[in-house]
Amino acid sequence: MKRVEIVEVGPRDGLQNESVLLGTAAKVEFINRIVAAGVRRLEVASFVNPKKVPQMADAEEVLKALPRRADVTYIGLVLNRRGFDRALAAGCNEIGMVVVASDTFNARNQGVTTEESVAAWLEIAAAAHAANIRAQVTISTAFGCPFEGEIAPARVVELARRVAAGRPHEIALADTVGVAVPSQVSELVPRVRAALPGMPLRCHFHNTRNTGIANAYAAFEAGVEVLDGSIGGIGGCPFAPAATGNIPTEDLLYMLERMGVQTDVDLDALLEVGRWIQTQLGRPVPGMLLKAGRFPKSAQREAALAASLPFASNPKSQVRA
Repeated sequence: MKRVEIVEVGPRDGLQNESVLLGTAAKVEFINRIVAAGVRRLEVASFVNPKKVPQMADAEEVLKALPRRADVTYIGLVLNRRGFDRALAAGCNEIGMVVVASDTFNARNQGVTTEESVAAWLEIAAAAHAANIRAQVTISTAFGCPFEGEIAPARVVELARRVAAGRPHEIALADTVGVAVPSQVSELVPRVRAALPGMPLRCHFHNTRNTGIANAYAAFEAGVEVLDGSIGGIGGCPFAPAATGNIPTEDLLYMLERMGVQTDVDLDALLEVGRWIQTQLGRPVPGMLLKAGRFPKSAQREAALAASLPFASNPKSQVRA
């Protein structure tokens, strides 16, 4: 049986673009519910300027309140050395850094050039190795940029080679603004793998143009064994025009489960988390499986659960400001 590791990004990438600011206790409950559903690796916070991303202002408080488990990895996103030092002090056992393939987007997202972000990553990676913290890096806008347009695959391959010098746990290819199509994924993943034999690859897709699940399938077919998802499909990049959410984790799991792919995540439990988070946000979430339900298993159970929760019968009439 093939296996895919799911990295849940809802508590970080999901919440960072929401207008509703969840309190620390709600974030901790969100994370604990995700872990109870079987997810063992998840983004829980970003250590960035709270004035720019107020949803992540309580990163340290969230980490402090989370139970420590040997089988669970809490990832903190960092963009510079200051962020890494905060993540280290807070007790993250994995950090993720971002290097953007587009200089324009890198400047808007991180306030520096791509070259400066590469240098920052290499410094952070060395510090993480010295501190015995797992470090991985994402190449953002790997499939296209809202400001510069198409990104040449050769540019992504070059960046992958350069960040590999920091000995990352893995390199992620991110469709940050949801412009990719499966043929791009099928081309880029093998090119990066050929340039970096043996380097673990992860993929991160957004569903802005409704191609996210198809892209995840293309990545799986290309041999990628780690995929990101956000419960309910919430989130998006605050610095990208018209950004919408990530691919819904439960929709991704449904596809993989029906394909016979092992994930070790309980889909029924994850659907319950999706129903819970939409009550916290006060609105229905984009995920399709939360609306349609599983097939054919657990349909009656889901119907009973859905009928007992808000947004079940008439989502539009119950949205709160």
